[in-house]
Amino acid sequence: MPRDLVTQAFLGVDSSLTGRLWAGPTVEEDRKAEALVQETGLPDALCRILALRGVAGPDCAAHLEPKLRDLMPDPRSLKDMEIASARLLKAATDRERVAIFADYDVDGATSAAVLHDWFAAHGLTPTIYVPDRIAEGYGPNAPAMEKLAASHDLIVCVDCGTLAHEALEAAAMTDVVVLDHHLGGETLPRAVAVVNPNRQDESGALAHLCAAAVCFLAVVEANRQARGAGHPTPDPVPLLDLVALATVADVAPLIGVNRAFVRAGLAVMHRRARPGLAALADESGLSEAPAAYHLGYMLGPRINAGGRIGRADLGARLLTTRDGPEAQSLAEKLNALNGERRDIEARVTEEATEQAIARGADAPLIWASGDGWHPGVVGIVASRLKEAFGRPAVVIGTDGGIGKGSGRSVPGIDLGAAVHRLSREGLLIAGGGHKMAAGLTAEAGRIDAAMERLSELLEAQGSGSGAARELRLDGLMMPGAANVEMIEALESAGPFGASAPAPRFAIPGAAIHSARRVGDGHLKLTVSDGLGPRLDAIAFGVFRSDLGPALEAHGGARFHLAGRFEINSWNGRRSAQLRLEDAAKA
Repeated sequence: MPRDLVTQAFLGVDSSLTGRLWAGPTVEEDRKAEALVQETGLPDALCRILALRGVAGPDCAAHLEPKLRDLMPDPRSLKDMEIASARLLKAATDRERVAIFADYDVDGATSAAVLHDWFAAHGLTPTIYVPDRIAEGYGPNAPAMEKLAASHDLIVCVDCGTLAHEALEAAAMTDVVVLDHHLGGETLPRAVAVVNPNRQDESGALAHLCAAAVCFLAVVEANRQARGAGHPTPDPVPLLDLVALATVADVAPLIGVNRAFVRAGLAVMHRRARPGLAALADESGLSEAPAAYHLGYMLGPRINAGGRIGRADLGARLLTTRDGPEAQSLAEKLNALNGERRDIEARVTEEATEQAIARGADAPLIWASGDGWHPGVVGIVASRLKEAFGRPAVVIGTDGGIGKGSGRSVPGIDLGAAVHRLSREGLLIAGGGHKMAAGLTAEAGRIDAAMERLSELLEAQGSGSGAARELRLDGLMMPGAANVEMIEALESAGPFGASAPAPRFAIPGAAIHSARRVGDGHLKLTVSDGLGPRLDAIAFGVFRSDLGPALEAHGGARFHLAGRFEINSWNGRRSAQLRLEDAAKA
């Protein structure tokens, strides 16, 4: 039976302290997990994760150790790739003047850094141009492209460009190559090559790649062509830290080759050979081997901070510098900007949440707009609303009669396609994106009409069907079983992220031995089942709902607890910990 047909509340929890129904594995999924245990001898908890991923017994070993050489696609399977790579190689061998026009987010910065490092290995130092989010907006613009074309032989647009017909026309005097992954239109812009797994005429087999991965495939293909001509080639492996960072930070699905990109990239990052990432890790307080979580929640937001509220090119500069002191200075600036971003985000989130509640939390689309809301935080706030309400969300900041917004979606709802259609219908000045994220620009007076139409399009896809908000659980775990060895076994099924969520378990009938507030609104607990050893738990931001107060004033009552297990490293000691997300009275 499909997982989405679960009807019986897990542990009988049909309304938790956060108002969610707990949905556990189906009978069929339980049987598959038990069969995997018998066939492979792997721990039951790990087999549950593999069963939910659809991994069969003979494939378990390969899934737990994804190898890039086994999963790497042929770059030439993407249209225009051979042409694009040949043009990159010509620029490198002929020592041409190259400009890289990059988006201002993590994917754009890492894409620029991939090409920068590859050209640098050939003795070239390309110009990196990142547009200002407020003054220029997303993607290539005609004045910038015209200026770059006047002083360069080749312009490579990364993480942008597929829909920039007018801007690319302005660069007609020089060659342009586009390496992108955003949803394409019915026609392509004028360029030597447009490589994009989300072109309308692509098969969609590689639609899950981020732009940095497309850039990586482009240099791999360029290396292949160079070797065919008998020329030496730079090793592309050191670039995988950039691809991993972009894949996680851009919320690309961790499926197929993306899993291998992240696994291999984390190993490269652990060597700390890139000064910028090493300095940023230190500035972020990252004192352990990096994991996907750190890329998405520690490093990625800080690199994004430059494009959101600071200088747009700070992230790209950090990732490409080889100077230690400069790397440290840039890391400090980005960390400070990230702090400012958090303050702005908190204010906008509060106001946007009030609007969303007033409009109705069960609508197919959650949206909010406000005059003066900083365009650099609307995407993050949209993510917050999506997580809070379990619906696609769009947040728009208006200024001077123009609204600039960003949206985030939920699995199964293609937000990018809907926004792109809205743009074609004339309700937006511009708009596009991919399944899980999109950006848009609209006249302030047409925002209500545009959001009403977007809600209709998303409802047609099944958004806001009226089903109860669910918390998906992979099974039960007793505190005594949650040790470091078990958590390491579970982590072998990772990396976890978009389309491959970290496993979440329930602890039934737990007794709370201590509960104390820590930090800014967090709760630290010690729990047990009354039979085995005690387990530490941490619940972040828990006093925004009924969850925190209920657990803090537990009065000896027992609770079912739900969350994700992790390894807590402190002063050289490693211990198991539950990152608690929800609870219900037992």
